[in-house]
Amino acid sequence: MKRIVVAAAVVEHEGRILLTRRLDKGHLAGAWEFPGGKLEEGEAPTDCVVRECLEECGIRVEPVDILEVTHHIYPEREVLLLFYACRLRGGELRHIEIADHAWCTLEELSRYELPPADVPVLRKLLARGGAFAPLPAG
Repeated sequence: MKRIVVAAAVVEHEGRILLTRRLDKGHLAGAWEFPGGKLEEGEAPTDCVVRECLEECGIRVEPVDILEVTHHIYPEREVLLLFYACRLRGGELRHIEIADHAWCTLEELSRYELPPADVPVLRKLLARGGAFAPLPAG
């Protein structure tokens, strides 16, 4: 089974979080997800997040902190995902390697059917009130 490592950006800007929709081809075609992609050999995960956001949708992001690490086994591949809380630092959002995008409030996020590997980070966002909100006590 193919094993890959993916770094994804949870971009929060003005109280909304960015979701992107995959192109209608390949693995998880047409799915809504957090922008990101596979690490290249020797690439740091934070560098991957910055590169993928620029390549996929033309935005510059700043990874601030690791938000969640998940592991998921799909029928055709095993994926380790590293999710980073990111701030938007510039660029113009364009559909370069994505089919669509949405800036969502926390409440709106749960209306999207995300891939199974993204569900743990969605739960964490909802529990803590956003990518940069402090963890709840207790």
